[in-house]
Order: sequence, then structure tokens, then C-alpha cells
Amino acid sequence: MHAAGHAAAIAQPVRTSHLGLLRYEEALEAMRAFTRLRDETTPDELWLLEHPPVYTLGQGAPERVVANAIPVVRSDRGGDITYHGPGQVVLYGLVDLARRGIRVKRYVWLLEQAVIDLLGQGERRPGAPGVYVEGAKIAALGIRVVRGRAYHGLSLNVDMDLSPFSAIDPCGYPGLQVTQARDLGLLKSPYDMADSLAKALIARFDHE
Repeated sequence: MHAAGHAAAIAQPVRTSHLGLLRYEEALEAMRAFTRLRDETTPDELWLLEHPPVYTLGQGAPERVVANAIPVVRSDRGGDITYHGPGQVVLYGLVDLARRGIRVKRYVWLLEQAVIDLLGQGERRPGAPGVYVEGAKIAALGIRVVRGRAYHGLSLNVDMDLSPFSAIDPCGYPGLQVTQARDLGLLKSPYDMADSLAKALIARFDHE
């Protein structure tokens, strides 16, 4: 992208919306519709929300039978199986990567880095997208990109019941431990953490 085009891309606004508690299927359909209908002038959006308890399967994940009453839903994001529930912040980034001149791998890095910036700690694992603290996963990540435009995003465990993770191999890794912000001594509410996460990601966009 030439300099003028790059500057124009960076100048694009980002709209942030808090959507509350929203069923996964409703959010998925809304993301697909937004991405399908957007054009080159549509501002990027960050949707901040929580889901009722649900397991979601990424595109390449095998079907699972989970030994509890929590539903399992097939998604079109990347990645394997994960759990969403109240007290977990979900950030869905509806971002025109092509317009911003951001490659997919860089976008994944930016999502992870926003979490690390917010927490003041965390690390990556090669080949296993997400953010880890002392070996335990605190943020899961999965995106889909259509015609240069991304949707889906990341989930950050803030203050939730982690027990449903024990019924699965999180993100397809047997024995992977999970943790959350509360257990790290970060006592902000999910709403406030979501707001801070969005600001951290937008700040990263502004530095690109």
C-alpha cells in the first residue's frame, strides 16, 4: 500500500459496541451479515459481549460429544473447540484488513498483543494462537477472513466458572490448563475489561 493509502487506512474510525449477553448463533449470523453487506467505506467495528454457556467448534475441528448439557455449535472460524460463558469477554473484530494493509498473521499478533498489553503479562505459543500465563491459557483466538475482511476474534477469561473447560481439550490440546484475570488479581468487571481491551486493540491499530 502506498503512503497516502496507508495513511487513509489508519485514519479509518473504529466503532465499539457493547452488546451484552448474546446467543452465539445470533452473533455469528450478525457477523456474517455485516461482513457480507459492508463495502469499502464501512467503518470497522469491535463488538464486545458475553455468551450464554456454549462450546464452539472451528472449521477444521472434528465433531465432539461433550458429557454435559452445554450445547455444541459448529462455527466458521479457525481453531478447534473452546468454551464461552458468562464472565468471559468476547471481542469480535469486524476489520477490513486489506484496507488497513494488515496481513492475517499480523492481525493475529495484534489481537494477542492487545491482551498482553491489557494484562501487563502473558506469552504466545508457536502454532497455538492465544495468550498464556504461566502455561495456562487465558485468551483464545479464532478468525475468518473473507475478501480481505475479518470477523470473529478472541475471548478473554475474566471472572467466570472455568469448570466447563474440564470437559474438553481446550483448543484441541489435551490437558491444557486455563486461567482467568480474576485469578491473576485483576478484579475489574467483564464490562470494564472489555472496554479496556477494545482500547488496547485500537491503540495497536493506531501504531501500525
